[in-house]
Amino acid sequence: MRRFYAESPFPNYREGETLQSLRLRAERSELVRLLDQAIARDARILDLGCGTGQMTIFLASGQRRVVGADLTRAALVLAAASARRFRVERALFVETDLRRPGLAEGQFDVVLSLGVLHHTPDPRSAFGTVARLARPGGVIVLGLYNAFARLPHRLRRLVARATGMRVVPWDPILRDRKAEPVRHQAWLRDQYMHPEEHRHTLGAVQAWFRENEVEYLRSYPSALLGGRAPRGDELFAPAEDNWWPEGVLAQIGWMSSLAAEGGLFIVIGRRRA
Repeated sequence: MRRFYAESPFPNYREGETLQSLRLRAERSELVRLLDQAIARDARILDLGCGTGQMTIFLASGQRRVVGADLTRAALVLAAASARRFRVERALFVETDLRRPGLAEGQFDVVLSLGVLHHTPDPRSAFGTVARLARPGGVIVLGLYNAFARLPHRLRRLVARATGMRVVPWDPILRDRKAEPVRHQAWLRDQYMHPEEHRHTLGAVQAWFRENEVEYLRSYPSALLGGRAPRGDELFAPAEDNWWPEGVLAQIGWMSSLAAEGGLFIVIGRRRA
């Protein structure tokens, strides 16, 4: 895994990137805006599997102290250099393996792990380690490939691999990055050539939460049919309901709504005090 990301750190920065352009780009994501509103300004945050540190830098550009941790030194070097260039002083980057993290347990108000566990050999076991890094009462924000929502991407990948990557159909991210060769290649490798990938249902992740004394709060997108997106002050509060048949139907609907981003969904929980 370290070798894979060392060859093409992900996600990469745009040429001439500034802190302002990074923030503007990040804020186009509704989830990122909600996280920025929901996380207290004095929070201690861990961005576990931070890659090139874009989320770490975004959250630390306020008053928060954010630790970005990753397995790949090449990505961390790029992250630290970008933080220095942007003069973001409250971001700290450390090299560690999330399965055996060199970080004290129970020290973080918010633990983010976005798009990481599904690339580990045993995501269920790895989550147990991640959960212990949050303080009692702390929030865990987990981003994973959804078993339903990933299906359109798997069809695209089947075509791509069958044609030796010469034809990659219906991928809007690749189309948008056509004029940015480095970022185009980083997305292509991460989405179509990754050596390890797992996909998960909401019910399976809720079981991980129960095994590790983590209270399930909500998913993003909502697992309620017709449910509206939460406001920033609601993101870390329990959803109105949690009925598994409704959740399954909602996940089937995510095949359409999450297809462009590869089927990544978010599950939020709170470590029990």
